[in-house]
Order: sequence, then C-alpha cells, then structure tokens
Amino acid sequence: MNAIVVYGATGHTGRFVVEELLRQNLPTAVSGRNAAALTAQWGDLDVRPAAVDDPQALDLALKNAAAVINAAGPFATTADPIIDAAARAGIPYVDVAAELEANVSTFARQSALPVIPAMAFYGGLGDLLTTAALGERTSADEVQVAYGLSSWHPTPGTRAAGQVSHDRRNGQRVRFSGGSLQYHQDQPVQEDWTFPDPLGRRRVIAEFTMADVITIPTHIAVPEVRTYMTLEAAGDLANSDTPAPAAVDEQGRSDQTFVVDVRVRTGGEERRATATGQDIYAISAPLAVGAVRRILAGETRSSGVASAGAMFHAVDFLKDLPLTLDLP
Repeated sequence: MNAIVVYGATGHTGRFVVEELLRQNLPTAVSGRNAAALTAQWGDLDVRPAAVDDPQALDLALKNAAAVINAAGPFATTADPIIDAAARAGIPYVDVAAELEANVSTFARQSALPVIPAMAFYGGLGDLLTTAALGERTSADEVQVAYGLSSWHPTPGTRAAGQVSHDRRNGQRVRFSGGSLQYHQDQPVQEDWTFPDPLGRRRVIAEFTMADVITIPTHIAVPEVRTYMTLEAAGDLANSDTPAPAAVDEQGRSDQTFVVDVRVRTGGEERRATATGQDIYAISAPLAVGAVRRILAGETRSSGVASAGAMFHAVDFLKDLPLTLDLP
C-alpha cells in the first residue's frame, strides 16, 4: 500500500492521527506548512512539506499517496485546496473539520472519489450513533445529540477555527430546523438533560450547534437536528484563560471524559444510542483512520462526498472504536 498522507501532522489532532496510523501498521507520510516542525516531530517518517496555497507543492506531497487525511484547520482555508489536490492525485480525502461553514461547502462539492468531511468527534461520531439507532430506517422526526463533556480544554486550533466560523456568519448562531440551517440571534437557552449513569442529570446549553446538524441530514430525512453541550464544557470553551489539553497517559490523552447521547424520535418511538470515552481529540484519530482503512479496503456503502453514516456500516464501525457503547 502507498502511504496515507496526514496534512497538519504537527497539530494536536494531527499527531493523534499519525500515531493511530502507525499503531495500525499503515504506511504513513506527514505534511503541513512548516517543514522544520515536521522534521523535528516526524523526522523518521516520509516528510512532505507543502503550503495550501501552493498547488504544485500539494501535488508533490500527494504523489503516489493512497489517501489524505486533513487535520489542519481552519478548514475554511485548507479543505478546498487539499480536496482539489486529492482529486488531481486520484485519491480519497478525509478531514476532521468541525467548522459548520466548511462542512457545508465540502458537502456541496461534486466528486467521483470518496470525500468525507467531519470524520471526527463532532460530526462523525454523532452521525454514526444516529445511523446505528435508526437501523434500516432512513428518516426520523427529530434527532437530538447531547454532549456530556467533563471539561473542554480547547486547542489553539479549535479556538482559531471557532473564530473563523464566528466571523463567517457575522456572530450569528445556527440551528437546523424545518429541514434547513437557520441563522439567528436568539440568546442561548439552558435545559436539563439526563445522561446515562454515572453522568446523570446535567445542565446543558440547548442548540449548542455542532457539525452533526450538517452530517446527519445529508443522508437521513429529518426536519429537526439539535445538539446540546454540558454547561461546564461550554463555559470552558468560552473562557479565554482555559488552558490547552494536557496529557495524562502514555497515549497523550487528557483526563477529559465524554458521553455522546443520541435520541432519535420517529412516529412516537424513541431510540437511543450512547458512546462513552476519553478525550475528544484523541477519539478523532481512530475515526479518521478507520474511514480511510475502510475506503481502501472497499468497505463502503456510498461514493463521492458522503458522511460517515452514509459511507460505512455504522454499528461495525462503532464497535471498532475505543468506546463503551450502548446501542439499540
């Protein structure tokens, strides 16, 4: 197999992605803007520096590659040029973008090759859980995705991407209602959400809108998709003094724990699917790498630009992840 190229390999999530590829014994090459940083971090690997505004350098970085995983935000800047380069190279593209506007732009593209945006904790995991909860159904009346994060220590990349999204929508908030994205200036509303034990009843920010509102409706006919965030985690993100994640184990994960609790309502019936794990950035690595591995093995259910739930068998994919699952 030719190498899988990780663009943004020196970033926080990018490092997890590279380590996951190596753990799975997959041929790996690293790329990004900063040649010196790439060499310092990954000098024993195939280093292929390239700036996103240099198509020739990107072509060289993706030459003879099997696929590319884009872990470099802001994705408003990196997604389109790397997707274009992947198309020229004739290889699949996967990213870990949680920027709503970048996700919308990518899903609007046409591609004969596999292109999977938001293949990460936000966007990918909730989509897989929703698809698993639905079983063979392809429609629902409402999908709710609640994030029970013990804390949220955002990386500099998360903060930069969030600012880009904020600026692109002129500070407006977003919801998915009535079958479409709606931009609004309503004030955030708090509610109670009862997570599975041991998390239990927690205060959440309602319509704390994440990439799931983009990924899920691309293949499920649903008029309402709502996402929720625990109040403590939302406060961490809003506080500019909250430090970046700190590693507490040999895998480089932080002590952050999470519960993703999905409720799908259809015709008066509610189905629930839940995943529990550690470190939202770390879990994005097996999601992205698992996507590429399945694409290269031909284990796909769709083609072109697609979300995780449309492209893969959701239950099988989820069971391969380092998560504790409660599925229907």
